[in-house]
Amino acid sequence: MIEPITTVAPQLAGRAVASQRWSRATFVHWRVDSAVVAPLLPAGVRPDEHDGSSWVGLIAFHLGRATLFGSPPVPFFGSFAEVNVRLYGVDGSGRRGVVFLSLEASRLAAVLAARAAFSIPYFWSRTSLAQADGVVDYRARRHLGTGESRLVARPDGRPVVGDATADFLTARWALFQRRGGRTLHLPNHHEPWPLVEAELVSLDDTLLERAGLPGLASRAPDSVLYSTGVTTWFGAPTPVA
Repeated sequence: MIEPITTVAPQLAGRAVASQRWSRATFVHWRVDSAVVAPLLPAGVRPDEHDGSSWVGLIAFHLGRATLFGSPPVPFFGSFAEVNVRLYGVDGSGRRGVVFLSLEASRLAAVLAARAAFSIPYFWSRTSLAQADGVVDYRARRHLGTGESRLVARPDGRPVVGDATADFLTARWALFQRRGGRTLHLPNHHEPWPLVEAELVSLDDTLLERAGLPGLASRAPDSVLYSTGVTTWFGAPTPVA
């Protein structure tokens, strides 16, 4: 049985191992066939579906006040703009979660720490976030190899409440990640996202293609949302059967 979608996060079991503030977040999503994303998921995780399809997300935001294993917030290395590509999966126990295919960050120390601690696929990139005249402009370009994105969105202020699609795409209380030959389930907890409708003004992106999803960036998205942000706590990982 698959766990229900709920906008209220379950409490973490035990002490949080990390925390972050996610601010000025834009969620851009496309519908895709589950057969397209299934090969990109870690062992023990299958595509999670909503309204007859799987979904691919390109998410951009500012990450701040990052802590790790009880440390105080890191003022410089724990603050940067991030752009990530993500999928949605469910394990054999019915637990739902996010699967990150790539994450772009401008702080090399943060990239190395996330890879070392949790094997999360961060890439060292030049990232930025600018907000003016009602639009939010996110940029990322990898220092090594190819891969870049420029996403410009305009939040329109109309609240999104009780929307099943928005809840499926944003009310996610875990991530799945492959590490040391095992798939891990890493829970998180935060307050409900304060969401509003948004318009995708422009997108010039190769991160989706680099992640194994060609053609999406040239398609109109099926959902665009914006949030002022939440503070998130992460629990200890457990293996997926």
